[in-house]
Amino acid sequence: RVGNQEVAGVRLSDSVQFFSPTYTSVGSEETVEPYTTEKISRVPGGYVPLTEPCQVMTVDFNNLQELKSLADRKPWRLSLPVTEGGILDAVVVWFVLQLDDEHALSTSPSEETCWEQAVYPVQGLLDYSVKTGDTVMMEVCCQDCYLKIQKISSSTSECGMDFSDRDDTLSLGNEAELCNALAGLQTTSKQDDNGQVLCVLESTEIALLNNVPYHECFKAAMGKVLLSSNPRKDLQSMDVDGHGSGINLQESQNKSSLDVAPDSLYILDVSEGFSILPVIAGKLGPVRAYSSVEKEQHQAALSVISEANQFPKETLEFWLSHLEDESVVLQRPKSDKLWSIIILDVIETSGLIQQEVMEKAAISRCLLHSGGKIFPQYVLVYGMLVESESLLVESAVQGTEPTLGFNIAPFINQFKVPVRVYLDLCTLPCLPLSKPAELLRLDLMNPLLNSSSREVKVQICKSGQVTAIPFWYHIHLDEEHSLNTSDESSHWKQAAVVLDEPIQVQVGDELVLDVQHHKSNISITVKR
Repeated sequence: RVGNQEVAGVRLSDSVQFFSPTYTSVGSEETVEPYTTEKISRVPGGYVPLTEPCQVMTVDFNNLQELKSLADRKPWRLSLPVTEGGILDAVVVWFVLQLDDEHALSTSPSEETCWEQAVYPVQGLLDYSVKTGDTVMMEVCCQDCYLKIQKISSSTSECGMDFSDRDDTLSLGNEAELCNALAGLQTTSKQDDNGQVLCVLESTEIALLNNVPYHECFKAAMGKVLLSSNPRKDLQSMDVDGHGSGINLQESQNKSSLDVAPDSLYILDVSEGFSILPVIAGKLGPVRAYSSVEKEQHQAALSVISEANQFPKETLEFWLSHLEDESVVLQRPKSDKLWSIIILDVIETSGLIQQEVMEKAAISRCLLHSGGKIFPQYVLVYGMLVESESLLVESAVQGTEPTLGFNIAPFINQFKVPVRVYLDLCTLPCLPLSKPAELLRLDLMNPLLNSSSREVKVQICKSGQVTAIPFWYHIHLDEEHSLNTSDESSHWKQAAVVLDEPIQVQVGDELVLDVQHHKSNISITVKR
C-alpha cells in the first residue's frame, strides 16, 4: 500500500505534480502527509500546474526483495523546475498502474476514472510564490509503505535563495503568527516545545474559518439584535458595520463582571466544531458570549484569540464548564437570565440537514427572552432538475456493459444510497433542465409555518433526461441577512437525489416533485 491507493500484483509508478488552485490548502508542520483526496478536475475555482509531472518512484510487486526493502529505503531528494508562476499550495500525487507491458491504468487528473488524487498540502514556507525558472525541492520517503513528502523548499532563479520550511515557534504577541498557528492542521500535541497552544482542526473547519461572507453575515445579524436591545448605542461604537473601532476596550477592561452583567446580552453558540462567532460577538458591545466547543485545545485556542484581541476575560466563556450534565447543552444561562441569541448548526458541511435540529430549535425557543432570536430563524430548501451522467455512474451500476456482461447491477444497487453528498455543484458535470425552485421551508422560530411534505411544480426549460435533483439551502439569519450554501465561496457542499430511472423531458413539460421532510431527512420523488 503506497500513498492511499491499494493495489496488488502490479508494478506501480507514482507521478507528482504541483498545482495552484484559487483556494489555499494548509498542511502539517514538516512531514506532509496526505491531507485529503480530491478529484482535482472538480476543485472549485480550478487549479494551475506549476511544474511538469515527475515520476517519484517505481515499485515492482513481482520483486519480493524490492518489496522487503521498500520500507527501509532512505529518503531521496527531487528537484522540479517551475514552468509557470503562481502560489505553491500543494503537491498532487497519482499512479500509473502497469498491469503488464501493454496495459496500464492512470489515475491522473486528466483521466476520467473513479479514482481521486492524493493532495499533500504545503505549509511553513517563508514565501509560497514561485515564478518560471525557480526550482522546487522536496524529500520523499516510503516509511511504513506510505508515500510521504517532506522538507519542501523553493529556490529562486536569480540568487538561489532557499525558502525552506521555517521554524513554527510562535510569538503570541504577533497576530499573524497567531493566525498561522490556529490554522495548523494535523498537529498531534496540545502544546509545542515552547508551551504555545497548537490546535487541531478538520479541513471543513478551516474552510469555515475562511468563509468571509459567513462571518460578516452573522456579525451584522448579531449587531442588529444588539442595536434593538441598546437603541442608544450608535453603529460606530458597536462596530456593527465593520468600519468602527468597536467598543472601548480600555473602558471595558476597567469594568468588573458585575458591572457588565446587568446590561449584557447572553449569546450561546452551539455550532458544531470550531467556531469564532462568540469572539466576533464580543466585539459588538456588552455581550456575554458562551461557546459550546468541547475539545480543550479548541477552548485554549479561543482563549488565546480573545486575549490577542484584548477582550475582557468575562466576554467569552465555555458553556460546558457551567453544566452538571454536559449531554443537555441547551439550558438557561442563570436563574434570572434567558438567552438573547442561540446559534444552531442547521446544515452539515456535507449538504444534509443536521440531525434533531428541529428538536433543538423547540428547546431553544423556550430559553429565549422576549425579543430573543434563534440563528438562523428559517431555512429555505432549493433544488433543480439536472441531467448528469457523472452522478448516474457514481451512484449505481449502469447495466451489464460496464461489468463486461456480468449481471452485477441488481445485487449491488440494492445497497446504493438515495442521496449523494459532498458535491460541488459549481464543478459537477451536469446540464440544468429547470430553474431553481423552492422546495421546502424549515422555520426554527415559528414552527406553525413548517410542513412535513409539499408538492412543487417544476417547468422544464431545456430538453434532456432528468437524472438527479441537486438541492441546497438559503439560510436566513433574519429577513435581511442570509447565506446561500451553493455559493462557490461557501464552505458547504451540496447534496443530490439521484433517480432510479432517468425521465425523458421536453421544453415546456411540467413535473411535480413530492418533497418529504422527516427527522431531518429530505426525500424527493418525481411525478409527471
